[in-house]
Amino acid sequence: MTDQAVDSSGRAGAARGQFFGRQRELKALRADIERAGLDTIAGRKSPRARVLLIAGRPGSGRTALAEELIGRLAAAYPDGVLRARLTEPGGRRVPTEETARDLLDTLGVPSPPGADEDELSGMVRDTLANRRVVLLLDDAANAEQVDPLLPDNSDCLAVAVAAGPLTGIPDVRPCTLGGMDAKAAIELLGSFTGSVRITVDPQAAETVAEECGGLPAGLLLVGGWLAARPKASVADATKQLRAVPDDDEQPQGARPLSRAFRLAYGSLSPTSARMLRLLALAPAGVADAHTASALSGCAVEDAQRVLDEFVQLGLLRLEGSRHRVPGSLAPLLRSLMESQDKPAEVQLARARMLERTVRQLQACRAVTEPEGSPARKMLAGLPRAMRFANPSAAETWLRSRQPVLMASARLAVEDGGLDTLARRLVAALVRALAAHRGTEAAAPELYGLHQLVLGVAERRGLHREQAAALLNLGDLDAQTGRTADALARYRAALDAGRAANDMYATGRAMESVGGAYQELGDWHRAADWFGRALAQCQGRGERADEARLYGRLGAVHSYAGLYGEALRNWRASVAGYRKVGDLASQARSLSEAARVQEYAGRPEESLHTCRQAVEWARRAGDDRLQAALQLRLADTLDRLGDPAAARVHRSTAEMLLNHEGSAYEIRSASAQD
Repeated sequence: MTDQAVDSSGRAGAARGQFFGRQRELKALRADIERAGLDTIAGRKSPRARVLLIAGRPGSGRTALAEELIGRLAAAYPDGVLRARLTEPGGRRVPTEETARDLLDTLGVPSPPGADEDELSGMVRDTLANRRVVLLLDDAANAEQVDPLLPDNSDCLAVAVAAGPLTGIPDVRPCTLGGMDAKAAIELLGSFTGSVRITVDPQAAETVAEECGGLPAGLLLVGGWLAARPKASVADATKQLRAVPDDDEQPQGARPLSRAFRLAYGSLSPTSARMLRLLALAPAGVADAHTASALSGCAVEDAQRVLDEFVQLGLLRLEGSRHRVPGSLAPLLRSLMESQDKPAEVQLARARMLERTVRQLQACRAVTEPEGSPARKMLAGLPRAMRFANPSAAETWLRSRQPVLMASARLAVEDGGLDTLARRLVAALVRALAAHRGTEAAAPELYGLHQLVLGVAERRGLHREQAAALLNLGDLDAQTGRTADALARYRAALDAGRAANDMYATGRAMESVGGAYQELGDWHRAADWFGRALAQCQGRGERADEARLYGRLGAVHSYAGLYGEALRNWRASVAGYRKVGDLASQARSLSEAARVQEYAGRPEESLHTCRQAVEWARRAGDDRLQAALQLRLADTLDRLGDPAAARVHRSTAEMLLNHEGSAYEIRSASAQD
């Protein structure tokens, strides 16, 4: 969140969980919920959620007010609170599809990989259609970010936080925040200093509040400065604050916060000040001890101590166990970093951070490997702070850090100067996600990561990696039914594979193009591309791939009704698998040849071939395949008018399966199918 409720103080949590002032605004917002909207006045039921807008500058406590309001309303919304940040601390506007995917993940709804903004935002609205939730949309840049996410359900409430009005969303009256009233500002300051220093000089406390423009973020910083100096008076803080010159580059309204920040920053040691500046590089504004240690080049324990000091000074916010750079301070940190740190030093700090993240991800994946494996040996050689006790601990870390890790990968790719590290980071993240969640469950994240790899590969002219990324993206498109998109990806992968002279990539791309045409029902083109892939395999002597491609050709010829061609290809597939000694695949190909014979009206030959397939499945020791083929035999015998023999084979299949399930996946179908 851009601004926080007062949840940290200089005195070991004195103000933690407290909220000061803004009672008038809270009353107005609650009244706005009950206010009749335009639809109600017109005699219609509102088709969408009521939208409350809290508008104000960063640092004005706008998010803190939103959280306080939601806390008071939560009981009326039994399905809970959903939160989404629409602008990152660095100023990047989060795409709607990214926000929608995060919301769906929070709701436990799987989202299809590669889906666009309209599909994902529609899924969010559909999911919330029968729920009663509060949706907090924090730091919205414009109405275009908010409108697609609004539930089509008047029982829901949306609370948007923005710098100004959201033009384009009807029936929204902004609650505009200025500075806090003097009484609340002094109470906030007193939560850091204690009552004595305020009572001794109340006029100075009022002056501090005025110098900070009544902004909670500025008061937090001055309060932290005072808390770190128990013997300093509030008047001393006033004097020091006034001595800080205005930053002419800042807008007039932002200068009070800038001065309070420079007062706090000026009190830091050079080492701490450098670490704080470099936290502008922290992905998504989240900085743990490992990130701070890597950025500044210090020990993890020292980094943790300094981060805790920053929290005490109001320079960082503590959210659970995470340290977060406040959105109101992020631009100030970045400006300081750019003016005081050499570009080469900044790049080195970023590289250290990425390298540390790569090693953590490698450790996260390695813990899933068997004992004694090379990966586990590598894990044992890492520092204790970077190891995981068990796979469960690694998975918990990966899940909790996933948004930050995805942001790290995106920022590394966007940087452009560290492409080798960026590629390693993406590869490590892909492997860790696949190891802990599986490729199917992690498909939405993997899709985004493959797109990042594609961007780097195109920028660097890495044709081999470009082909691999396009093939992976095409596979994910195909799995979600976007066959036309998959076909375009596969064709582009074929071009990239040819440019790289990568025979594996070109063969894989040709086969995938054929598969896409098969899915589209274009049997002629599918057979053509499978044939091209087969010719390339034959040229390289890849017998197992040859056998598989003969089978794919047999399948599309079957669909096209070319049973003679289909049977020849399935027999070639059987011969290929016989040569490589793959008995189970040989049995499956024989089964498909039997299916083609049945389609061609040759049931006796089909029965004979199917019996051969059963024998090879028996030799392969594959009971489930053998059971499936027994069922195929039973179906064929039924059609030949021998129900008694069919029952025997079904009984055999049941015995093989031991009553654990069905194996109808390769049962025969009619020629019309």
